Amino acid sequence: MTSRFTPLRLSTDGRRELLNALIARSAETLGGLPPLIVFDLDGTLLDNRPRVVAILHELAGHWRETAPAAAAALKTATNEHIGYGILENLARFGVTEPALQQAGQQFWFERFFNDDYLRHDVPIAGAVAFATRCYEAGANLMYLTGRDTPKMSLGTVASLRDCGFPIGLVGTSLVTKPTFDIPDDRFKRETGALLARVGPVLAVFDNEPANCNALLECHPSCSSVLLDTHHAPKPPELLAGVVVIDTFET
Repeated sequence: MTSRFTPLRLSTDGRRELLNALIARSAETLGGLPPLIVFDLDGTLLDNRPRVVAILHELAGHWRETAPAAAAALKTATNEHIGYGILENLARFGVTEPALQQAGQQFWFERFFNDDYLRHDVPIAGAVAFATRCYEAGANLMYLTGRDTPKMSLGTVASLRDCGFPIGLVGTSLVTKPTFDIPDDRFKRETGALLARVGPVLAVFDNEPANCNALLECHPSCSSVLLDTHHAPKPPELLAGVVVIDTFET
C-alpha cells in the first residue's frame, strides 16, 4: 500500500534501528516507573482488510439472487483490493448504483464494528514480536483504540490474545471509547493528555497522521511513529519528529 507519506518511510535499516532502540529503552525507568508504549490497533498493529473482505464475501452471498453481477464481483475481493472507505471499496468492484451502495454500506456498518468479525484481523508484519519484546524488556503496553467498549471490547481482547499479543497481563491495558459516537481524533487527543498517569511515554504508534501529531504534542519527548498503511482522507502534514514505517519487522 502506498500513500502521500510513503516517500517519508524510514529505510529498512532505519526502521530496524528505531525499533531495536525502543526495545532496548523499554528496560529503562524514569522516576522509578517503567516506560509506556502506546499502540493503536486498526491499521497499526492489526491489518483489518481481511475483516472487510469477509464482509464483502458475505454481502456477495446476500446479493446472489437480487444483484448477481455485483455479487459475482464482490466474491473476487482480496486484501489487495481494499483501501480506506467502504463506498470506495464497493466502487472498485463496480458497485456504484446509489441504492446498492447505501445497502452495502449499511451491511458493512452492522458487521465491521462488531465483536464477532474481529477474528478476521491479522497482525501487521513483525507486530507481535515487537510488542512482545518491548513488554518482556520491561515496558508497559497500552492498546489505545477508537473501537468502542460496548460493541468491540470483548472481541478485541480475544483477537489480541489469539494473535499472540501481550494482553491480560500486569503491565498491559486496553483503552476503548466509552461510546461509538465519540470522534476518534477527539478521543485520542483527550486520552493522550492522561497517558502520563500510567508512566513516562516512550513511544506511540498510530496509522492516522492526526493522531500521531496529537500524541506527540501531548508528549514531546516520545517517539511518534506513523504506520503507513491506510488513513482517513485529507490528512494533515506530519509534525517534525513524527517518523514513518510500514511494518514492525526488525
